[in-house]
Amino acid sequence: MTFRAGTHKIMRRGQALSFLAAAMALLTAACAETQLAATAVKSIPSPVAPKPSGIYKIGTPYQIGGVWYYPAENYSYNESGIASWYGADFHTKPTANGEVYDMNALTAAHQTLPMPSVVRVTNLENGRQIMLRVNDRGPFARGRILDVSRRGAQLLGFEMQGTAKVRVELMADESRSLKLAMLGSQTPPEERVATAAAPRVSVQSEALPPPPGFGAPPPPPSQPLPRAAPVTPLPQFNATAEPSGLVRIEPVRPTGIFIQAGAFANFENARRVEVRLTPFGKTEISQVNAEGRPLFRVRVGPVASVAEADNLLEKIGAVGYPDARVIVDPR
Repeated sequence: MTFRAGTHKIMRRGQALSFLAAAMALLTAACAETQLAATAVKSIPSPVAPKPSGIYKIGTPYQIGGVWYYPAENYSYNESGIASWYGADFHTKPTANGEVYDMNALTAAHQTLPMPSVVRVTNLENGRQIMLRVNDRGPFARGRILDVSRRGAQLLGFEMQGTAKVRVELMADESRSLKLAMLGSQTPPEERVATAAAPRVSVQSEALPPPPGFGAPPPPPSQPLPRAAPVTPLPQFNATAEPSGLVRIEPVRPTGIFIQAGAFANFENARRVEVRLTPFGKTEISQVNAEGRPLFRVRVGPVASVAEADNLLEKIGAVGYPDARVIVDPR
């Protein structure tokens, strides 16, 4: 009986130890899984930083100075024209989407693009190129397509002259990421970016014999291996904060300033407008395709300066073409 009692005690202790070992194994696995999940979360880069102040806004059509503007999401936006800048008179005042304007930040005002969105702006006169966040409406001076902050004008190199010929390109991926960050859970389901959870797998280990030749040092090379050239990381643009401020330099090509009176589906209509505008300078008709259909553009120019373009734009608008605009194109 004593032996049996001792045997039961030993069995109880063995069972307890087995249970404790199993519990420790489960706890270790759970900790490892938690740590793996945390590591995975840290290793997946977030597309944007925490959202800035203000709201995501497109807005409804509006009219200023007799001109109608139609805000819209246009992810293929790519236009050239004249940019200006605005500074101290608006510093610390609210922007059109509720942010606070900071003339020392890299932001811009546009008449129709979503707020906020990201644009790449190139000064066509010196090749300087930067990224800006659109968070305001404007400019409303005729003949301008973008108002940049004072800091933006400094980096683009036209603070002192006040205006510059620029190309403005909407950065589609960055702008969509910024929209997602601003809207959060309010984003329509079809526009959300879903991240699938990593599948749980059972990991087993098994001892295997070493492969043939394992552990043998490789033969020394006859010649020293060339040293790899250092890789310079590309600058990253944080869509919700001030961009890096790095300026790229693009090749400068000759451009001219033109006044475009309109674009017409019918060539005869374009021809009549061309004849009517002949007294204002050299006119031309050029054909482009829009959505598979031909359009005939009527332009006057090129003109020598922004001041001359402003003057000519007013004259052409006064004779019946209020939608005329300033265009910058290669000569």
